Amino acid sequence: MSRTTYFVTALAVAAASLVVAQTPPKALPLDNLGLEHLDIVVPDTAAAARFYARVFKSPLHEQPVRDTIRYFIVLGDVPADRQVGYIAIGAGGTRPPAIGHYCVLAKVYDRAGMASSMQTVGFGVAAAGPTGMWPDPDGLELQLFQPPAGLVTAAVPSSLPATRDGLLTPLGVDHVLLRVSSLEKSLPYYRLVYGAGVERPRDANGRVWLQLANNTRIGLEQAAAGEAPSIAHYAIKVAPFDRSVLEARLRDLGKRVLPSERFGRGTGLAVEDEPDVVRFTDNNGITLEVRAVK
Repeated sequence: MSRTTYFVTALAVAAASLVVAQTPPKALPLDNLGLEHLDIVVPDTAAAARFYARVFKSPLHEQPVRDTIRYFIVLGDVPADRQVGYIAIGAGGTRPPAIGHYCVLAKVYDRAGMASSMQTVGFGVAAAGPTGMWPDPDGLELQLFQPPAGLVTAAVPSSLPATRDGLLTPLGVDHVLLRVSSLEKSLPYYRLVYGAGVERPRDANGRVWLQLANNTRIGLEQAAAGEAPSIAHYAIKVAPFDRSVLEARLRDLGKRVLPSERFGRGTGLAVEDEPDVVRFTDNNGITLEVRAVK
């Protein structure tokens, strides 16, 4: 190889490397870091916080929001960088109690690039600002953050008078189940956002599960006729616990464990839904589950 050819080749390689280095990563699918937190909206945030303080053995934080107090059931100890999951309890006003949104962390959150990709195929985009929510085809809301994220700095340890004798040690969000109007309409959206590689085959209930990072999941379930789309329930990972003690505590709170079976879609037969969880409703009728992990 002549000296001229060598230098030309070297320059070409260097130029190609520079182009690769300067090419930004694709906005979608997300390089996700798993579920981080979720939000519930209720008429009385203090009453909800008191209920959860008797279920979960975890720090309770609070933040003034206009004329209300927003509470945070923290899913673990709060580290220096505040990167910890939580259940946020916000005032619903005139809205019925519900799970408002769920949050996923991403290694890189390129809002502009994501908006461009979404608009190209006709999906909605988040409102401007760091806390804008991304609507799926049914309007179910996703919040995205790029670490550092975690518990907002305005949230401080709560002074709420409450009996704090929770039984369960929370370890993080396990999953959320989204009830959608049409799986066929929703799946293209979720494949775009998270990538087809996270999708698992439909289970016996006709649900599709998306396996995210940090051993977290999103479930998609088709709503029954006349049933509105919603975030149907959420699940929290907890340290091993005595189920009978939890059931007794729920009875004391006027609640009970819900069955973990339902009629399989299109079969007419009762099948196990999520047999490894304990499912119950909170004081506002919101369904949650706890799953013991070692």
